[in-house]
Amino acid sequence: MNTKKLKNELKNYFFILSGSLVLAIGVVGFLAPNKIATGGTSGLAIVLNYMSNIPIGMLLLVLNAPLLLISVKYIGKRFAFRTMISIVSLAIYIDFLREIIHFPVLSDHTLLATIYGGLCVGSGIGLIFKGDASAGGGAIIARILKDKYHFKPGTVILTLDIFVVLLSAIVFKDLELALWAMLSIFVASKFIDLVLTGRKQNKIVHIASEDLVALKNIIAAKMGVSGTLIEGNDLSQTNQRNIIFLSINKNRIVTLKNLVEKHDPEAYMIVLEATQLLGSTV
Repeated sequence: MNTKKLKNELKNYFFILSGSLVLAIGVVGFLAPNKIATGGTSGLAIVLNYMSNIPIGMLLLVLNAPLLLISVKYIGKRFAFRTMISIVSLAIYIDFLREIIHFPVLSDHTLLATIYGGLCVGSGIGLIFKGDASAGGGAIIARILKDKYHFKPGTVILTLDIFVVLLSAIVFKDLELALWAMLSIFVASKFIDLVLTGRKQNKIVHIASEDLVALKNIIAAKMGVSGTLIEGNDLSQTNQRNIIFLSINKNRIVTLKNLVEKHDPEAYMIVLEATQLLGSTV
């Protein structure tokens, strides 16, 4: 393995181990003490721990081990190995924090526990994903069902999360806790996206105008932004339709909108989210 590959692999393991620790803190410090069963095998382990008193980390290993063995041919040996490191480190972190050093409950307020637990779980999973691994559970099942039966991964993961939430409502005999669990899953999903793509400071803007060249020059002169002029035709193929394509900071959208309206009130402008940007210009 050359130096560059070794550095990348070490970076992957740093993300995996850091993410597993953050996830473990979310489970031990916020979710498990408040009986909030976040989705996936972590949430299922919280429910089963309540029923059996078996340590959560041990339950995670038992739940994930067979899935990992079955999935090797679907996810590849290297990805499977990194995922195994993720699962084992998460299990060790959780049981070390909860059973050995008795990590304190960070909040017994249900709302705070839900939000900050979801934040930790989402951030942890996001870091694990950045390490080119999986936190196990639903992601592995989704991958297997996608390859074998062509199921949509998002649908599989959502179904499993709903199952865990409903099971928690039955076991804890509290529908309200299930609702908190759903909120926690939502918060986690947002923080997974945030870790993977960063803050969405930029917007993608498409502008169509009868006087596009002049408008392009005005935007460049007044706002100092560069963009691309895309040439095309309308659907009937009879009229030429050109579009300005821009990436711009969200704080400048109103300025751009006012500039476009002032120059051409009939201009057509679409603003879209930019989930990830690479490079410096468009």
